[in-house]
Amino acid sequence: MELKNIAAGVLNVVYEEWGPAVGEPVCLLHGFPYDVRAYEEVAPRLAEFGCRVIVPYLRGYGPTRFLSPDTPRSGEQAVLGNDLRTLLDALEIESAILGGYDWGGRAACIVAALWPERVKGLVSCNGYNIQNIATSTRPAAPEMEYKFWYQYYFHSERGRAGLAANRHPYCKLLWRLWSPNWDFDNATYDRTAKSFENPDFVNVVIHSYRHRYALAPGDPAVANIEARLATRILISVPTVAMDGGGDGVVDENGCMGHERFFTGPYRRQMIPNVGHNLPQEAPAEFSEAILSLVEPTSR
Repeated sequence: MELKNIAAGVLNVVYEEWGPAVGEPVCLLHGFPYDVRAYEEVAPRLAEFGCRVIVPYLRGYGPTRFLSPDTPRSGEQAVLGNDLRTLLDALEIESAILGGYDWGGRAACIVAALWPERVKGLVSCNGYNIQNIATSTRPAAPEMEYKFWYQYYFHSERGRAGLAANRHPYCKLLWRLWSPNWDFDNATYDRTAKSFENPDFVNVVIHSYRHRYALAPGDPAVANIEARLATRILISVPTVAMDGGGDGVVDENGCMGHERFFTGPYRRQMIPNVGHNLPQEAPAEFSEAILSLVEPTSR
């Protein structure tokens, strides 16, 4: 494994690279509040099969940095998708297999939907997770509203201050709530929690959870992308959708029925007892899902 960095759009992206440079490109994206450690068992498994595996720190996480102080510290879905496409451009990767969950799964879905020529296959935890901002004010069932308490907390300045002051215990609480069957230790959490010290972490996170409810304006640079996403654009690339049966924030049937958003080959897999951080909790199953999309001649 090599830790590398590259200028890509508005960011200097730091990423791990595993496997041969000539291998089948695979890009794996983490979510909130996690980082590249989510793939610390997946990436070497894929590299053993000859894949070139790219695992970037998203904007606001770890050593990835904005190139300019004037760039909005946006966390909206359109910038996440655009960051991924721009990273593929910078690395001169014409097309790749994309895998992700939470924010990372959203970025992967967006690139697959808007630029399908760049994507050979998609593994998305919780399926089609492009946000439908137009309907974001409609109340959900009380059980789901209860699970989304952290999002509503971030809508207030008290929430911003709370995340800034208590980011480590706050995010650790989310880990426990979202993966109740995962017996992670302090060392495992601490390795990831270092990434939350990024100077832009709080601003990016707060903007993400306000924009998705239309409570904060988006970055004008990606307004055209956001407008296209509002049409609920379909995904045509081969896709594996995965749910964790023990996910504490998304129901185990989270992507049930999502096949209506996919026009290409599609299958769904539910992993019993596994929580929200599916790649780190079930690395073998996630790796197999990625490898099922790799052409046999590349394995």
